[in-house]
Amino acid sequence: METPDVGIPERLARRMSMAEQYEYLRTKLTRRRTLVTAGAVAGGLLTGCSGSGSGAGGTAAVASAPEKVHGSVVHPFGRHLAFGADPRTQMRISWQVPLTVRKPYARIGPRPDQLDRRIEAEVRHLHTPGLTGVRAALDQYYLHAALDGLRPGTTYYYGVGHEGFDPASSANRRTITSFDTAPASPRKFVFTAFGDQGVGRAAAANDDVLLRRKPAFHLHAGDICYADGNGRGAKTDGYDPAFWDLFLKQNEPVARSVPWMVTTGNHDMEAWYSPDGYGGQLARFSLPDSGFDPRATPGAYAFTYGNVGVVALDANDVSYEIPANLGYTGSRQTAWLDRKLGELRADKAVDFVVVFFHHCAYSTSTHASDGGVRAEWLPVFTRHQVDLVINGHNHVYERTDAIRDGRVGRAVTIGAATDPTRDGIVYVTAGGGGRDLYGFPPGVKESYEGHVTRAEAVDTFRWTRSKDPDKESVEWSRVRYRGFSLLSVEAESGATPRLRVSALAQSGERIDHFEVRRGG
Repeated sequence: METPDVGIPERLARRMSMAEQYEYLRTKLTRRRTLVTAGAVAGGLLTGCSGSGSGAGGTAAVASAPEKVHGSVVHPFGRHLAFGADPRTQMRISWQVPLTVRKPYARIGPRPDQLDRRIEAEVRHLHTPGLTGVRAALDQYYLHAALDGLRPGTTYYYGVGHEGFDPASSANRRTITSFDTAPASPRKFVFTAFGDQGVGRAAAANDDVLLRRKPAFHLHAGDICYADGNGRGAKTDGYDPAFWDLFLKQNEPVARSVPWMVTTGNHDMEAWYSPDGYGGQLARFSLPDSGFDPRATPGAYAFTYGNVGVVALDANDVSYEIPANLGYTGSRQTAWLDRKLGELRADKAVDFVVVFFHHCAYSTSTHASDGGVRAEWLPVFTRHQVDLVINGHNHVYERTDAIRDGRVGRAVTIGAATDPTRDGIVYVTAGGGGRDLYGFPPGVKESYEGHVTRAEAVDTFRWTRSKDPDKESVEWSRVRYRGFSLLSVEAESGATPRLRVSALAQSGERIDHFEVRRGG
């Protein structure tokens, strides 16, 4: 079907859904530097998606004004939280403004009407050069406030502002929201996870399902926004940074109160920024500083919440399939992973260790399995008896049996329990976050709760260092679901610690569940 001349470059339009094309056109007029005038300001084009926002339908106005405007007409948008290294006492608040502002800050306090503490915000300016015939130059302004010295297990209210826009004023009080710090000692909690979200109706619908789970935090396993449409980590990739404005606006109703912990996928290697393409992520997100070269590798960090240690990894470093950043840390990330897992296993307060990253260790869908991930990291996971591995990359839900030494260590049927100390590790592909869905190999049927099919070997492949797919017939593919979905994990401490892992379709219907117990 030929794309009509409606102002979207044909190369970009081919990879956009109708909903995404609609959002693109809604933002086009407010994105261009030449349209930001004093009259546009008076008309409300610089209100930052109307400030309080709810849903994916807002307009992202991002530009540089040719003349000064009063701060009262510039509204913050795209708020998103992340933990510091200690979720009990540290939180990072990030947001966006459509042009430069003076003296940005965050206010926090114990009540919405008592935001007495004021924290100065850091401004990170991101400039994307124009590309003739494809996109205009774009300036984006991201702000970050570091909150330290918080009390564990406490609800804090906060607002963000700048000179001329005070969130505590009666006119802006509607923008105030809240977050909870991690408890001082372990208690039952839920966290959620998916990868490959992007912008659109399905992505926003998954946010609605996520909110109903009331998670303590969310793990986003890479391919966050899809501003880079090709995902090869090259400047020849189709790229539109304004997609980030839409994404942050879309996710604000969730991420403003649920810490949104991201890692890097192949579509997050934005070659326009920095040698490895991570300058954009460093501008937009404030993630924990775990001591592993955080300015160079924003997707690698760790934190502990309750009785669960969480480790994020940048799989671009080890991917054979998409080698743009293959080996860029010189094995330092793997060495850090080994040390960090050892520290978590030595911590008596940590019952479970969860690792998440983008490229799949085990999957039968379109991208299949990455041999680089297997070669570099699986021996480390096995050595430290990781309890659960979460991936994205393949836009499906697929879950393995417990895998030990590359083979099925224990069949983990729907509703069953597994012990990583004895059985091996369960790997979950949770790539149904909202982007266009994939399928499974020809003739391979879906198999999920309520629709279980006969278990049989699946013909698939893994990527090799030479980039030649190596065919393999596997028996570990236990659950397969071709639909938008997310992972919900309930962690329980006490006499019998356990992880209750569930997968939910966008309807809210459960499509898989199992338990992880150690030494039981």
